[in-house]
Amino acid sequence: MTFSFETLRRRPDVESPNLFAFDASDRLILDEAREALGEAGSGEVVVLGDRYGALTLGAAAEHELTGIRVFQDALTGEQALASNADAAGLAGVFSSHALDAGLLTGARVVLLQLPRSLAELEEIADAIARYAHEDVAVFAGGRIKHLTLAMNDVLARFFGEVHATRARQKSRVLIARGALRPTCAPPYPRFEEHPELGLTVAGHGGVFAATGLDIGTRYLLGFLDRVSPDAGVAIDLGCGTGILAAALAQRRPNLAVIAADQSAIAVASARATLLANGLERVTVVRDNGLSQQPDAHADVIVCNPPFHVGSSVHTGAALALFRDAARVLAPGGSLFTVFNSHLAYQPDLRRIVGPTTVLGQNTKFTVTVSTKPAPRTRDN
Repeated sequence: MTFSFETLRRRPDVESPNLFAFDASDRLILDEAREALGEAGSGEVVVLGDRYGALTLGAAAEHELTGIRVFQDALTGEQALASNADAAGLAGVFSSHALDAGLLTGARVVLLQLPRSLAELEEIADAIARYAHEDVAVFAGGRIKHLTLAMNDVLARFFGEVHATRARQKSRVLIARGALRPTCAPPYPRFEEHPELGLTVAGHGGVFAATGLDIGTRYLLGFLDRVSPDAGVAIDLGCGTGILAAALAQRRPNLAVIAADQSAIAVASARATLLANGLERVTVVRDNGLSQQPDAHADVIVCNPPFHVGSSVHTGAALALFRDAARVLAPGGSLFTVFNSHLAYQPDLRRIVGPTTVLGQNTKFTVTVSTKPAPRTRDN
């Protein structure tokens, strides 16, 4: 099979000249794992954290592997992998899974793009050690600027042998072998009570803000009483652990609430949060923005948008969410947004959604409400 990293695309994720679909750490992981991959059979290779398909498709093409099992947190990553596989003639060599026994049982080789969060690495390492073959070899790599010695310590809790390779092109790989079977229950999700909210928050490893309450969401919560009492459908867009969705459902028992996020970790966390608070009536969906939602059916959308794409500060993700909100809001519907004040999204919100008012502003955050105008008629 022929495959070139240069042909990889990020779409449907944000694409820009300064955003890339692969880096040197992908190449180094595959190089360090070459011998193990060459000895692996069908169904014995697992890939974790592949951003847009470099690891999965690189391994499949070089070693003619099939039955590769893949876990990607970002739905856009899954969609990009599928698209890149089609373009490379490699569709069908892999399958996507949740982070569970179905992903890892019997795995002998694991390729891992190291997450930045130690909590996420802990959850991943526990799952590998719990379900994979006892002789599993893990090749975990990343850019040196994002690696810490604490990552070695986390892996050493779950594997008998851990060592680092030499650096190359500002990247390094940690190799772990020999699973140490956990004897206790999985460490995640974790739970934290927030009496001031009347909520228990659940979080899987790596979810934004963990089980805490980030200060942007805290600020936005103070304005939820501005939601129209006539609202019938509300959406928490980019729901994270589901705090805003839970607060809306708790305060408005007759409100139909949807929580949406493209992160598998966030969706699992939100479901656990809602279950812990007896709010199972909230619908939780994994979605790229609001692509699964019909036009003009939501009365209110709340959003604490990201201000970065991967490790790069970039407004593309937030603007895409605003465009989705504008499509999904019913005429007269409201988008409540909180963002770092220096980002000054007000002109974008006015242009994309409609008239925008600042509801509150402190030294760090701004909360706005944008109203979707009614469609123009000939009489207008």
